[in-house]
Amino acid sequence: MNKFDVFYEIEDNRWASALDDLEKIINQCKNAALNAVQSDVPFLSLPKNFSVNFALSDDKSIQDLNKRFRNMDKPTNVLSFANIDDEFFEIALANEEDVSLGDVMIAYETTARESSELGISLKDHFCHLWVHGLLHILGFDHIQNDERIEMEAKEIEILNALGVENPYQE
Repeated sequence: MNKFDVFYEIEDNRWASALDDLEKIINQCKNAALNAVQSDVPFLSLPKNFSVNFALSDDKSIQDLNKRFRNMDKPTNVLSFANIDDEFFEIALANEEDVSLGDVMIAYETTARESSELGISLKDHFCHLWVHGLLHILGFDHIQNDERIEMEAKEIEILNALGVENPYQE
């Protein structure tokens, strides 16, 4: 497999104190996701160095971005900004050795609240959101029902490999 870096920044220090071995968790989720989607994402087989920017943030920052880019004035658990959606992505893929795939951000407060409401660990919910955001960066989506079914199936497969229960079971 080609080089695939995650450049992460802890914008809200509660993340570091809430999750031990944060870097290890980030990389385990990334590796499980890449293993599961390798055959579904053709550009991953190119001899390139891929990267994703990942921010462990807070509700305020996420709300600001959600309002600015999605016209939704509220926080959400995860936001992804995929470069694959950019009109210049194919040019970068053809001409650049180092290809940034985009940005993922997760909000601490919303994630912590949801994990409590769902009765699951913060780590498991974090893994789900990180995998979900990463799949968006790799070109998966859930706007159409068939896309949603495919993306959820990939998430379940990846999370299962990580020992995380299916987040979509009733």
